[in-house]
Amino acid sequence: MTIRDTPGATSGAATTTLDTLMPGPLSLAGHRLGTPQRAGALTMVPISGPAYPGIVPPRRGLKLARVDGYGRVELHNGAADGVAIVPLHIGYIQDAAQNHALCRSAFIAAGQSLMFEDAACVQASQGGYLTERDQWFFVLPVELRARALQRRGVHDFSKLWDDIAALNRGYGLPARGHLEQILSRKRPVLTQFQSRLELQPGQLGALFFVDGRLAGLELAPDPGYFADVWTALVCFAYGVAAWHAEQRHAEAGPPSEARPFPATSLPELRAALDRDRAARIAQVAGWLADVPTGPVEVTEEERYLGLRLSTVTGAHLAGQVVTDGDRAVYASLFAPWPGDTAQ
Repeated sequence: MTIRDTPGATSGAATTTLDTLMPGPLSLAGHRLGTPQRAGALTMVPISGPAYPGIVPPRRGLKLARVDGYGRVELHNGAADGVAIVPLHIGYIQDAAQNHALCRSAFIAAGQSLMFEDAACVQASQGGYLTERDQWFFVLPVELRARALQRRGVHDFSKLWDDIAALNRGYGLPARGHLEQILSRKRPVLTQFQSRLELQPGQLGALFFVDGRLAGLELAPDPGYFADVWTALVCFAYGVAAWHAEQRHAEAGPPSEARPFPATSLPELRAALDRDRAARIAQVAGWLADVPTGPVEVTEEERYLGLRLSTVTGAHLAGQVVTDGDRAVYASLFAPWPGDTAQ
């Protein structure tokens, strides 16, 4: 997979391979990177490529069946056919039950339910429930993802409370194990990233950078699946860290005043836009070249027919992937983040 100049851009922008970001022999053959988009501190690079059929999209097929006490969450695949791949670190804000997040992905066959015994409660005490019309799902902020992955299989509903409290404290919020202090109360701010970044036709993945640092690589089986998790990723998994970065920028002082493109005609404006686009592509290529690399460990967790779910752990990248042979079908990989207590 490469990032290249867009047609009409000035020559000379770097071409950078992404093969080193994927663990082991996994293939991203046929996948392409699109033009980077930036919204404040958050940069998103679209990924397009061949779709993998037969996977149930999470919003339309995967349902929260029940929360059976603390740390026990049951999901149901209501589709008539097709296997559901549970998005890694998905969580639910729901009425009349404690808010939980999952520490791992899983397969759920059509018409089947699965009880996750190792879910993490992300609300340290009762209260703060939303009404049914406000129910929605999120993906854990990148600052919490390494700890959540590390504690998959651990049956302790309070296992993320200290980490959530530390995250809240770092954001100037009360140091409590209540993730809704960020996800719910700051939701109007975080959803701005969804409106400022545009999901592209045919997009089935993305690279996310925060302040020029790789935050994550997300890949879905097909565009429909990715569209279902788009809001959860851009607003919560990566938007939270971007919002925090913008807070730091604001404290450091106002940014220098942006200057308009030096153009006096439409052709000159188009040329200026092409130069700006090429500069952004070259900048992202430079960020990719600076991403640390190194060995990773790939541990198979479960199988469904020809699909394999594996956990990836390494110093520069961690997460989970679903593969068919050497083809990557689904991937949710994130970089270690400053302040993450799991490092």
